[in-house]
Amino acid sequence: MKAVFCFLTTFILLTFHVNAQIITSDSIPSDSSFVQNLQEQLHESRLNAINLQMQVEQLKLEAYASDSIKLAKQKAVIDSLRHVVAGAPVVVGSDTLFYFYTNRGGLSAKARTLNTQSIIYSLGKEFDLQPDSVYVFAGEFTTDIMYGDKVIASLTTTDGLWMDTSRDQLAQQDRNEIVKALKILAKEHSFSKLMQRILIFLLVLIAQIVLIRLTNFGYRKLKTAIDNVKMKFLKPIYVRKYKLLSIDRLEKLVFSLCNILRWIIIILQLIISIPIVFSIFPETKAIAEKIFSYIYNPAYKIGTSIVNYIPNIFTILIIYLIIRYIVKGIRYLAGEIEQQHLKIPGFYPDWAKPTYTLIRFLLYAFMIALIYPYLPGAESRIFQGISVFVGLIVSFGSSSAIGNIVSGLIITYMRPFQTGDRIQINSTVGNVVERTPIVTRILTIKNELITIPNNTIMKEQITNLSESARSQNLIGYLDITCGYETPWRQVHQLLLDAAEATGKVKKDPHPFVLELAFNDFDIQYQINVYITNADQLPATLSDLRQNIQDKFGAAGISIMSPHYYFTTPAQSQPSV
Repeated sequence: MKAVFCFLTTFILLTFHVNAQIITSDSIPSDSSFVQNLQEQLHESRLNAINLQMQVEQLKLEAYASDSIKLAKQKAVIDSLRHVVAGAPVVVGSDTLFYFYTNRGGLSAKARTLNTQSIIYSLGKEFDLQPDSVYVFAGEFTTDIMYGDKVIASLTTTDGLWMDTSRDQLAQQDRNEIVKALKILAKEHSFSKLMQRILIFLLVLIAQIVLIRLTNFGYRKLKTAIDNVKMKFLKPIYVRKYKLLSIDRLEKLVFSLCNILRWIIIILQLIISIPIVFSIFPETKAIAEKIFSYIYNPAYKIGTSIVNYIPNIFTILIIYLIIRYIVKGIRYLAGEIEQQHLKIPGFYPDWAKPTYTLIRFLLYAFMIALIYPYLPGAESRIFQGISVFVGLIVSFGSSSAIGNIVSGLIITYMRPFQTGDRIQINSTVGNVVERTPIVTRILTIKNELITIPNNTIMKEQITNLSESARSQNLIGYLDITCGYETPWRQVHQLLLDAAEATGKVKKDPHPFVLELAFNDFDIQYQINVYITNADQLPATLSDLRQNIQDKFGAAGISIMSPHYYFTTPAQSQPSV
């Protein structure tokens, strides 16, 4: 404001001095006293003008001194902020032209940078661009860098303080950088450069088409070659005796793999060529960089993750090897115990395999618990949520299966039966042919395969006929009834003779007869015989029945069991 006041004062004084001179030269009257007066007034006015001019100079000096103090303070503040405030760079292409550190006209330093960059790029696309026509216009408060009537950048005194120079010198430096950038942009957007880019674009496009056709041609040639040598090199794949893949199916599988490889090669070609095509033209170069980032960033992250994950892989491998060799050692001990090469008091050989299975399961579960923290993404909430979800599904969906597994373990260590034993569960009689952690399968004497959940077996009464035959001789028995008129001693002897005639009945201990009941019309007898093989029980009892019929028939004694009715012409009512 002081500088403005000084300027206005000087202008008024100079105007007054010029008017006085005009009056002196053109309007001089003839009267000498009047002329003298005017000369005195003019002299006085000149003295006043000189005094005012001296006062203006004094005010200017005071204003300059005040501005210098103010600028010095601003410079001190800026120097204290240099290591804190980061400037906003004006970047054109890959070159940084200059920096903005301060706000101006309501625009932040970043906004000023973007605005300047946009203007430079828009000028660089003009075909009639003359970069050397950029000039500097110094105003009262700002110094502008201009091209024609367009302001490229506007600099203030504060901008100069940040760069340790005046705003005019800074404007000249920035103008030189802008001219260099505009020359590069003018060259990049010239007609010859455009035609060169179009030519490169066509060459890349033609090369990509040729590569795709070569890939398809190679795929067809490969199919023909495979078809010609399939009988020589391709053999059917068998799983045991089942032909999993015939030659024709194997050939189709190889063709499918070749087709997948063909598409992978084509996609890789497109991944490489598409960014190249977009990078040819400056207008689409940003798109090319973005497309390349879509490919590069995931690949880089995956590669970095793999490299960073290598220590965890070694940790997991060490844990796995330790558990694996522990399981191998336990399997060896279980095999020795099962084959009775190693005997442990109180530990039965048939416990070896299920105990090994249980310990192996627990060891692998422990291994998973150790490995879990080292798995990729184990700390992420998504991974943890999936783990909890799977755990809930297993808990709710396998409650009955877990119950059967627990029952299977209990049955194993209770040892109520072994594989091959003939057992009876309720009305089901048969041989145990398979035992799993969840179910037990029984083959009946009628060759019916019955599957019973272990949880059900735990709730029922189990009769092991084979174990009884092995340990204390199984007793097979038959009940018959005879009338009171038949002497009981004769019945006993006939039953014992029939047992002696049955070849599968043990002679020692001897068979014996029990009298079970006195019924209304007969006496109930029971013949008991000892059998060593429970599997032969039905056949043995069948032979015993045949022998009983033969012995009693030869003795002329009627067997009253089951009851029967007979009628005679003289009787109309049935008799028992």
